[in-house]
Amino acid sequence: MAGSWRAKAQAGGMLLALLGWVSSCVTTFVPLWKSLNLDLNELEVWTMGLWQVCIAREEGAVECRAHGSFLALPPELRVSRLLMCLSNGLGLLGCLLAAPGLEGWRACEERPGLKRQLLVAGGAALGTAGMATLAPVSWVAYNTVLDFWDDTVPDIVPRWEFGEATFLGWFAGAFLATSGLLLACSARSTRTTTPPAPACRQPPAAWGLAGDHHPHPKNADLVI
Repeated sequence: MAGSWRAKAQAGGMLLALLGWVSSCVTTFVPLWKSLNLDLNELEVWTMGLWQVCIAREEGAVECRAHGSFLALPPELRVSRLLMCLSNGLGLLGCLLAAPGLEGWRACEERPGLKRQLLVAGGAALGTAGMATLAPVSWVAYNTVLDFWDDTVPDIVPRWEFGEATFLGWFAGAFLATSGLLLACSARSTRTTTPPAPACRQPPAAWGLAGDHHPHPKNADLVI
């Protein structure tokens, strides 16, 4: 039962890790962190990401323009760039470290201690990647809410709202953090589980030394 639970936890952890890492990479580069609908021109939809701003028109044309300067960006976008790139690197590193530590992986089978260490290291990297994804996404979402409900801004001024990448980033961070927890717990369960001790069996030669002086029926002829 313990081995089956560990295998399922590791398989689920790796699946969530891959989903979270891919989602985090998509969240990093798509310009969908914020969206803006202009009341004066409803045919245009503005979207903003960490790297560029795009304008989508009704006829299907999309025009994107990169941010002019890194230093000119708001603080949350500057920090989000760094944290999201860190999350992508840690997510990939966590997957690479945890894969050889899986029970079904033939690598390092003769060194179970090393496999546990790889699982723990991979789980820690994935958990850190999840936190590095949740923090910038939540920060940008928080500032978006503050700007939307700012009473000092006139009502006629358009307000930025949540984009699709915000929700995708929350899911990505949750997947990465959960995968790291599953992998670390499965490694701990492997460490605390000890194999049963083998049964003690004496070789036939020791039977006579233990006090059995009666010859075996098959060796009766040799004794006579």
